[in-house]
Amino acid sequence: MGIQPELAVPTVPNRERRVVLAGALSKLFDLWQLTTGDRLALLGMSSENRSALQRYSQGEPLAPNRDLMDRAGHLLGIHKSLKLLYPRNDAIAHGWMAARNTKFGGYSPVDVVKQYGLPGLALVRGTLDAMRGQ
Repeated sequence: MGIQPELAVPTVPNRERRVVLAGALSKLFDLWQLTTGDRLALLGMSSENRSALQRYSQGEPLAPNRDLMDRAGHLLGIHKSLKLLYPRNDAIAHGWMAARNTKFGGYSPVDVVKQYGLPGLALVRGTLDAMRGQ
């Protein structure tokens, strides 16, 4: 008899926005100088899915997948935080994801994501937010 509240279902961006996201992530991964394996791990894809990276860099949209959209949001948030934390030092901002870091027990942020997946990506982003005082 009770009224159930409507569930807020997150929506996946339309095709056009997913094309923009794919291009932005491709450029971001180039800036960070990540290996193909690291790029795939950050996107939550298997190492056999190398062709997806090439398709994304050539203008195809990201797959309409909630996990992938969450990862894209975290990655772009990480990039923003790095630019805010190191506005005059691109070398640090661009190398941070692959560099060993005491905040992660001597592992790199990429290693954390490889080990823990999406929660690891959220941890990396949260660590940067904490460094920014947010």
